Amino acid sequence: MPKRNSSVVGREFGQGVRDAIEQSGMTQRGLAELVDWQEAKISDAVNGKGGISEVDLIRLLSYCRTPYAEVERMVALYRETREKGWLQFPEDGVPEQLHSLINQERLASTITVWSMNLVPGLLQIAAYIRAVAEKVPRKSPADIDGFIRAKLERQGIIRPGRKFVFYVHEQALQLPVGGPAVMQAQLNHINVMLVRQYITFRIVPIAIGAHAGLSSSFVHLDFDKFEPVVYLENYNTGLFLEDKGSLDTFADVVKDLDRDALDEGESRWLINSMLS
Repeated sequence: MPKRNSSVVGREFGQGVRDAIEQSGMTQRGLAELVDWQEAKISDAVNGKGGISEVDLIRLLSYCRTPYAEVERMVALYRETREKGWLQFPEDGVPEQLHSLINQERLASTITVWSMNLVPGLLQIAAYIRAVAEKVPRKSPADIDGFIRAKLERQGIIRPGRKFVFYVHEQALQLPVGGPAVMQAQLNHINVMLVRQYITFRIVPIAIGAHAGLSSSFVHLDFDKFEPVVYLENYNTGLFLEDKGSLDTFADVVKDLDRDALDEGESRWLINSMLS
């Protein structure tokens, strides 16, 4: 079956419409009758296929009694739906792009992570997350608590039904984030997680020197129904890339990392040597 031409922001928009309808207590059919639309028009909006104008969107959300802040967010998403790629500049304490990444990971069939400086977020323990968050500029204690909850919530995706591939630079495992006790607990946690057959963990050793992943860490998402997506994250911004040129480049990076990384057995041995 060919993959649908669906963008990240289009899917995020569709989820927002779906949530608004569910929170209103109405069905799609009931709402369609109320606004005098064909039910297919609402179905297209829910599936991120377009078919409505900005005025239509505001009218729809008004009937759903959607809060004003969410209406503003949905209108902003609507204006982005024709773009390839999506750059987010969140303003709240818990990065909105983290929630968007969680939504996309739930749809993915394979999640490939390259992490150059830190243990990958999907494998971080709470103490490690806190130690990293405390070094992020302009984060209050309340922001940090919310950030930890969101990061741990994201880890709920790690279960059978999809494949996880982690490429991690050795320096990320050597960096004593939170001190020796936190790092020992963190490495032990990784070891426990690697018992799961759907997780692959491979280390790129320091000894190889320069490598293809020097530019940045990233998450590569593959879907059964959609085209792939690459996600890049900074302090308070998130960038989803969907154009062919970017996807081809990052696919080549993954191939090179696969070539340079230790195999799974060697990687487990290296982790255990760090714990001894």
